[in-house]
Amino acid sequence: MIRHIVLLKARPEVGEAQIAAIFADLHAIKAKLPGILAIHAGRSESPEQIERGYLHGFTVDFTGWQALAVYQSHPDHQRVGAALVAAAQGGIDGILVFDLPIP
Repeated sequence: MIRHIVLLKARPEVGEAQIAAIFADLHAIKAKLPGILAIHAGRSESPEQIERGYLHGFTVDFTGWQALAVYQSHPDHQRVGAALVAAAQGGIDGILVFDLPIP
């Protein structure tokens, strides 16, 4: 399994409703791609409070690397990714991506 982790540092003028709409579009992708096991998204509630501005994020669990590759090239992912970049502070610089293999 591959856990795809994405953190977003949103621009100050981007509201919670806009981020929720992006996450709703993300969740809709699960029904279209069989290699997705789970999607979780939301705002950080960390008691440590060391998010450094990355207050929103999501994870997508894939069956493997091939499923992640299919997701990355899917037009719906491209649309959601463009919306994330547009919402991020500094564009792509306001997004962190980490892919973690889980045995």
